[in-house]
Amino acid sequence: MLEKMRKDVRILLVGEPKVGKTSLIMSLVSEEFPEVVPYRAEEITIPADVTPERVPTHIVDYSEAEQTDEQLFQEISKANVICIVYSVNSKKSIEKVTSHWIPLIIENTDKDSRVPLILVGNKSDLVEHSSMETILPIMNQYSEIETCVECSAKNLKNISELFYYAQKAVLHPTGPLYCPEKKNMKSLCAKALTRIFKVSDLDNDGILNDHELNFFQRTCFNTPLEPQALEDVKNVVRKNLSDGVCDNGLTLKGFLFLHTLFIQRGRHETTWTVLRRFGYDDDLELNQDYLFPPLKIPPDCTTELNHNAYLFLQSIFDKHDKDRDCALSPEELKDLFDVFPYMPWGPDVNNTVCTNEQGWITYQGYLSQWTLTTYLDVQRCLEYLGYLGYSIVAEQESHAAGITVTRAKKIDLQKKQTQRSVFRCNVFGDIGSGKSGFLQAFLGSNLMHQKTIKEEHKSYYAISTTYVYGQEKYLLLHEVFPDFDYLSDADLACDIVCLVYDASNPYSFEYCAKVFKQYFMDSKTPCMMIAAKSDLQEVKQMYGCTPLEFCRKHKMPPPQSFTCNTTAAPCRDIYTKLTTMAMYPHARLRCMCTCNRCTFCLCQNFLNSELLQTVRAKLYAVVLRRHVSQADLRSSTFWLKASVGATVFAVLGFAMYRVLLRPR
Repeated sequence: MLEKMRKDVRILLVGEPKVGKTSLIMSLVSEEFPEVVPYRAEEITIPADVTPERVPTHIVDYSEAEQTDEQLFQEISKANVICIVYSVNSKKSIEKVTSHWIPLIIENTDKDSRVPLILVGNKSDLVEHSSMETILPIMNQYSEIETCVECSAKNLKNISELFYYAQKAVLHPTGPLYCPEKKNMKSLCAKALTRIFKVSDLDNDGILNDHELNFFQRTCFNTPLEPQALEDVKNVVRKNLSDGVCDNGLTLKGFLFLHTLFIQRGRHETTWTVLRRFGYDDDLELNQDYLFPPLKIPPDCTTELNHNAYLFLQSIFDKHDKDRDCALSPEELKDLFDVFPYMPWGPDVNNTVCTNEQGWITYQGYLSQWTLTTYLDVQRCLEYLGYLGYSIVAEQESHAAGITVTRAKKIDLQKKQTQRSVFRCNVFGDIGSGKSGFLQAFLGSNLMHQKTIKEEHKSYYAISTTYVYGQEKYLLLHEVFPDFDYLSDADLACDIVCLVYDASNPYSFEYCAKVFKQYFMDSKTPCMMIAAKSDLQEVKQMYGCTPLEFCRKHKMPPPQSFTCNTTAAPCRDIYTKLTTMAMYPHARLRCMCTCNRCTFCLCQNFLNSELLQTVRAKLYAVVLRRHVSQADLRSSTFWLKASVGATVFAVLGFAMYRVLLRPR
């Protein structure tokens, strides 16, 4: 994970002449003190497999004799960490650390990207005393200073440690985590760890029990804790914090205290390992690669959540539905999104999906909203899954593992079958035709309830489930703004078109007819006409032909009467018809016409035809002999003949039906 976060580490050594910068580098490489020391060592690259942190490391030397100030400034700007070397036996070189080097580095680095500094006291073999008393006030004065190391290039003392600390200062910096002056964790770090705690709290009881702690440990460090080690950790927290452990589990306060302890004891790599495993970068922001993993979506394909993602989202719902009423109250919804940096769902969501009588999003509505987000904006869905920690909790490589990219729609049309579960219906209609009412009726909202919706809370989308031949499918309704001249590709791209007109307004149908002729007459997208407000008196439409004649002419189902002015929830049959047409655009599988041209009507006409009636009469005559006596009714031979006749009739009828069902 660290190698993904940072590709390499660049260490720059600066300091006064003759303090031993070059000697330190050469002693590290050759593991012996050089007899002849050049003015400046060439840049050295240490391979990743040699370094403790498994990261390629570049060590750069600076020489005042060979380099200009401009070259120095360039090296400072490129460095990830800077070691300011001084000689422990030279008071002047120590003074130069604060009077020259630190101000110079601060001046030539970006203020927003803090470069960690390490003070290196070389030539410790020449003195018996330590320079730490002089250096400690300097470390307290500048927060950029990570640590101070005293070493000796001649005796090889602390040479490897010096460069290890330099790597560590880049990969596991203390600055973003801890404030030495206040001796407590910084707010951004506490905020990140709080989110990590809540994601890891799988049952949302505010406590990490042994199972959750082991899951957390295995996730971050690839190994579970031994039972004794687990108890030792909790005992440390108990001794220092009265409310750090509750019901034998670690509370949020205890979790934060434990990480503060790690940082104070110099084990901040432990905290950084946790932070990076949960997607955080060096600035304690969620990494863009974590939130937005690559996902290739070919043209004409759609995006849906797969089974594993739905299971994960169901578990998230269950752990936040505290009262078990299969709905999320505003408090429960706020708690669910507490791991987000912002509230992702606004008031319009309550008018996009199904809610209960109190206006709270139901379980079905919750999954519908996630389905809608995945379909319309999969990148946002990936971001949301990232905040919830999907890849971590579900133990997947990335959040993209929760997304299914469907095959191209043209392949579905060729094969005359689809594996998709989400179908989009774009709803067209003139102003006041009843489009919004049609959308809200899908969510079970009648006209009386619709009048209570505030204008700013209205939604142009509605999504819910329907059942087509026993299969649960999502139907997504999208109300298209009625600007005939500015319909975009997104307005036209859908699985089925719904044309809504007001049956009580004589000028309402004309808009639907124009939209159909302009955009959909020559397309393969199925269309359905809806005669809305059917509870009002129907009037003649001021158009060249009636809506029924228009539909017959263009081989569409007849206009479907619809109203949302009901006492109970409006009828949902029309939405099942829409979903069925979207699933099977190549054939009409249910009769919705009076034109006697669809398969259903042809079969009905055949079954009622004179030919079939004659055949049936002859079968009756042969099998039943027209006149049946009481003795025959008691005869087993009679009933055998009747059974055979019925079977022959059924087989013949089914065969004729299959013939007529073939694409004409």
